[in-house]
Parts: sequence; C-alpha cells; structure tokens
Amino acid sequence: MSAQPLHAPAPVALLLIAATAVLCAAGVAVGSLGWEPLWAHGNDASASILWDIRLPRTLGAWLAGALLGLAGAVAQGLFRNPLADPYLLGSATGAALGVALLLVLIGISPIAASGWLARLGLTGAGFAGAVVAVLATLALARGVQHTLRLLLAGVIVGMVFGALSALVMFRVPEVMRAMQAFLMGTTGFLGWSAVALLAAVFAASLLVAIAFSRALDALSLGETTAASLGIALGPARVVLVAVMALATGAAVAQVGLIAFIGLVAPHLVRSAVKPTYRWLLPLAALAGGVLLLAADVLARWLLAPQELPVGVLTAVLGGGYLLWLMHRRPL
Repeated sequence: MSAQPLHAPAPVALLLIAATAVLCAAGVAVGSLGWEPLWAHGNDASASILWDIRLPRTLGAWLAGALLGLAGAVAQGLFRNPLADPYLLGSATGAALGVALLLVLIGISPIAASGWLARLGLTGAGFAGAVVAVLATLALARGVQHTLRLLLAGVIVGMVFGALSALVMFRVPEVMRAMQAFLMGTTGFLGWSAVALLAAVFAASLLVAIAFSRALDALSLGETTAASLGIALGPARVVLVAVMALATGAAVAQVGLIAFIGLVAPHLVRSAVKPTYRWLLPLAALAGGVLLLAADVLARWLLAPQELPVGVLTAVLGGGYLLWLMHRRPL
C-alpha cells in the first residue's frame, strides 16, 4: 500500500524550510574545486569569495527555483491540468526569445549584465516575451476551456518561439556563446543585484497569487461552480496569467531555461499533503527553491572542478522522477 498524504501542511513547510537551510549551508561551502568551507580560513580573499560570489549565487538559485515552483502551481490551478507548467504554455521560450532579442539589440552578455539597469532590462524583456507567448497560446487555444487544445497550443507556441530564438542566434552568431549558457541554464551569473530583483518579484508574485488563491480553489471545482460562488473569472485569469508570466520571465531572465522545476515542485507537494491553494502556492515555491538549489549544489560538486549545466541536471533528475511516477501509476 502506498503512503497516504499528510493532512497538515505545516510539517511539510517546516521540512522544506529545514532543507532550504541545509542546502544554503552546502551552497556556500561548495566552490569550483568541490567542498571548500571558506569560513574556516578567515582571510579577506575567502570572505570576498563567500559574500560576493557563493552567497548571492546560492540565494539567487533558491529564489529562481521558488519562482518557477510558484509559476507551475499557478499554471496547474489556472488551467486545471497537472501537466501544465510555464514551459508547456510557451512562456519560458517566450522569455528566452525576449532576452535573446535584448542581447542582440543592446549588445550585452549575461556576464556583463551585472548592474541594476541591465538586470532590470533582462527581466523586462523576459516578462514581455513570456506575456506574448502566453497570450499567443491562449489565442491559439481559444481560451482555457479545452485542456488538450491548450496543451497542444502551448507546444506549438513553444516550438515557434524556440525556433525564433535559434534564428536570432543564427543571424547574430556573436551572441551564440552567451545564449548557449543561457539555454542550458546556469546560476553562475547571479549577483546581489539579481538576488534583490528576484526577491522583489517573488514577494510580489506570491502575495498576489495567494490573494487570488480562492479563485484557483473554485476553478478546481469547474468554471460553472466557480461562477456560482461569485468568482470574477475574467479578471482572475488576467491577474494569474500576469503572475505566472512575471515569475517565469524573471527566473528565466536570470538563470536561463531550467527544466522540470515548475512541473515537479507542485507534484512533490501534492504527494505529501493535499492543501488548498492558499497553502499549495507557498509550499510549491519552497519545493521549487529546494529543488533548484539542490541541483545547483550537485552541478558544482559532482564533477569538480568542472561544472555541469544546472538545466541539464534538472532535466535528467526531473525526467527520471516523472518516469518513476508513470511506472508507479500507469495510465
């Protein structure tokens, strides 16, 4: 017999917070040569590496994962489908296209984009691309009433926007190296300005999503029931799509394309607890932060001094988890 999900979300939240603390400690202890706890050295060079490189990278990785987990939970609730995530709806590839176009237009790379204006521009371009992709998906699917049509539309839009990104790199090969790291996913360019921006976007997205959590709960019962409960479906959809696009765009703009976090994080939470969306949204964010931070630590440590692309690692681990889930629960 399989284990039954817990009914109290608070223990799951405490477990995820504890895992976050442990992984943050591991994140600042793992460097380019593997396990290097610099706080034991006590010199200025070690302190500079710890506070200027490892700590912002660790916090930024957690925040980006939390944004993807939150966006995945919003997408699955909004479209009433457990397979929905920001990537299937085309918002991630739309964000990637927006960033690629910005890199071409102003001639910067993620390495040079360390200032506030550059980071704000990357996030704005990612947000704009994500919104365009989501709106194109909704227009092609003629709304969200037909789940299969919606998912097929998301796949089509994702392929088209991905092809456009490839075309941009083909036309301007000078940005291909910068975009290669971006498309494979990396947390190596995160600094304190990126952490502050991700934190602000995460706080705003989480607060707005929780404020509309009642609409997500009502939608899970069906649109007719939601309307009978007095939920204004039109405005709620607009706000939730904006939250999903902003969270995805900000995360993708800072760390590139990270696979499976938005899909797997809500599934992991639901396997442990069956909460309302008021609890599911923050729990999925916590789970997403834990997943991406764990993958980032592994990517730095497994083949040190070489570093694996974190997006490749999350794709392998996330795909393995979903294959195991399909084997455990065959259709």
